[in-house]
Amino acid sequence: MDYTQQTMDYTQQTMDFTQQTMNYTQQTQQKIWGAGDDPCRLRYINFEVSENSISHETQGLSKDNLVVRRGKPFKITLMFTGDSWDPRTEQLVLEVCLGSMSEKVPVQFSDQCSNPGGWSANIYRGDMNLQSVAIHICSPVLTAVDDSVYMSQTSKLEEYIKSDYGLLYMGSHLNVSTRPWSFGQYEPGVLEACLQLLQVSPQHLSDINTDYIRRVDPVYISRVICAMVNCNDDLGILVGKWQGSYKDGVKPTEWSGSADILQQWVSSKCRPVRYGQCWVFASVLCTVMRVLGVPSRVVTVFNAAHDGNGNLKIEEYYSTTGEKLSLSKDSVWNFHVWVECWMRRPDLGALGEFDGWQVVDPTPQEKSAGVYSCGPCPVAAIQHRDLGTPYDTGFVLASVDADIIRLIVRNGQVVGRMEDTNLIFFIGLSRKCSHLSSSSPEEMSAGLEVSLSINGEPTVGEEIALCVTVTNNSSGSRVLMEHLSAQVKEFNSSPQESFWTSHKEVHVNPGQALTLQHTILPSQYESVLAGDDIVNVAVVIKDASTKERVLAAQEFSISSPKISIEIEGGDSVDLKKEHTAQVFFINTFKKTLNEAVLTVEGSGLLQGKQEARLAVLQPGDKIEKTVSIMANSPGTKVLTATFSHRNSPSVVCRGFQKVSVMTD
Repeated sequence: MDYTQQTMDYTQQTMDFTQQTMNYTQQTQQKIWGAGDDPCRLRYINFEVSENSISHETQGLSKDNLVVRRGKPFKITLMFTGDSWDPRTEQLVLEVCLGSMSEKVPVQFSDQCSNPGGWSANIYRGDMNLQSVAIHICSPVLTAVDDSVYMSQTSKLEEYIKSDYGLLYMGSHLNVSTRPWSFGQYEPGVLEACLQLLQVSPQHLSDINTDYIRRVDPVYISRVICAMVNCNDDLGILVGKWQGSYKDGVKPTEWSGSADILQQWVSSKCRPVRYGQCWVFASVLCTVMRVLGVPSRVVTVFNAAHDGNGNLKIEEYYSTTGEKLSLSKDSVWNFHVWVECWMRRPDLGALGEFDGWQVVDPTPQEKSAGVYSCGPCPVAAIQHRDLGTPYDTGFVLASVDADIIRLIVRNGQVVGRMEDTNLIFFIGLSRKCSHLSSSSPEEMSAGLEVSLSINGEPTVGEEIALCVTVTNNSSGSRVLMEHLSAQVKEFNSSPQESFWTSHKEVHVNPGQALTLQHTILPSQYESVLAGDDIVNVAVVIKDASTKERVLAAQEFSISSPKISIEIEGGDSVDLKKEHTAQVFFINTFKKTLNEAVLTVEGSGLLQGKQEARLAVLQPGDKIEKTVSIMANSPGTKVLTATFSHRNSPSVVCRGFQKVSVMTD
């Protein structure tokens, strides 16, 4: 039968997060009346969960409940006892209920949806016998061109709605690191947790019916969910923490998927889960939005500005010896992670210029309309620098397009000033930018230029090579003092005290570009620097005669050695069948490691954690663990491993392998 291919195509991609969807996730009631007051003798209603989930491509979202996509017919079967139902004398009517709202839907004899703009219920020819009847139900749906979250390309639907696995990009723009994340839409209880999140929102608790009605609007839904992912204003999911001890919860870097977080939130009766940072907040938001049918992706911004006063300028302060100082309320995060959701924005005009990807940022930073949320802010508005477009455009614009002003201070006085208009920039999705280098400040001396670069990819246990280039554009020789300083920092805060410095006098001839090489040895940083840590390094060049000072700064992350994971038969496994995975780590350090521990885990693949331990791991030796994995649900899973040792407890090496679960 033809139910309009256009409708069928576009509703494949959109989980019905409006009031209509919830009618069929155990919040639907059906009542059947006869021609008189007495109901027909109905024995059983079969929701045909297996058949409908295949037809609607919702397999795995719920084991027991019917989950359908709006606008496409689904089937239920009514079974009677006693005398058969007689369509000549008795009429069937379905009543769809949500909260205190309801709608009666007469059942018609027809082979197509009789009311595409509203609810319809039809019996097709040949779909009834003496004891049962199959009814084909279709929920209301708009035309494809009017659907607020319509996305036509099948490949994009697979990636932004159905995919339950992704890579998060972190570190620094010079050394981008990846971390796997399991969005976990198909894990047990995740769909129910997402619906529970809506039910405990302040909007629902204050006005149930209005909330149900407004759920058709993805702008409304995204603002509700964004605020609910953090717990600052409500019964939300996550507590944020960026420093100090994490002993009363889970350190943000230890999370690898959304399912564990959502399941813990539900099982604790909506008590907030400890702890999250930006990538955790964003990944959980992405999971919820995908479950609710809004195409979503996780995006990383490197060198993300946090502009406290809204002037699109970020001030950084340095000492005359190159040490970065904590004197500014503004800051630049090495990376920041948020979500982009795909939707139309009819609230911003009929022309559609602001349709498409919208920034939605759940990390609690600044309040929007009185609550800790951000967006949806159209990416198009950022590109056009349209600060008047809702929501929170100014704050988002500063994140990706602020200017950096670097000031050298001595005894409370500014003795040098450089402005960088190109450092803050935007990196989307899986675009890797390890080839980028730092830009040169605009306000440099006409006679003296300096640049700072990092050679290669710094790795724990290896030397860190720095290169300073000083160019003398003047007609005379110069005697210069070079001051270098290296500091460890969190990705979102000011650096700690310098762990390495260098000071020396250099001579540069007229027109000469002098290259100065520096090396930080492992013994000089291993007590303070761990894998995935970020280093701020700066150089101040001072002319001994003119007292002129020029500064260059760079930040980079330091990588850890890799863990290898090999799965028997490749990276695709069969559903509910055992497979073997081999996990191992080779000691590439030049020293013996004591009390080595290799830990393997994988949501949806392994029960709990499995470990291998060695008292001593010599250079070049291997620690390994063989595990049996079995996937109980479809989708993409992630097998993760960590390696730690007593010599440097803060140094944790990580590895991961995605696993595609194949169904028959």
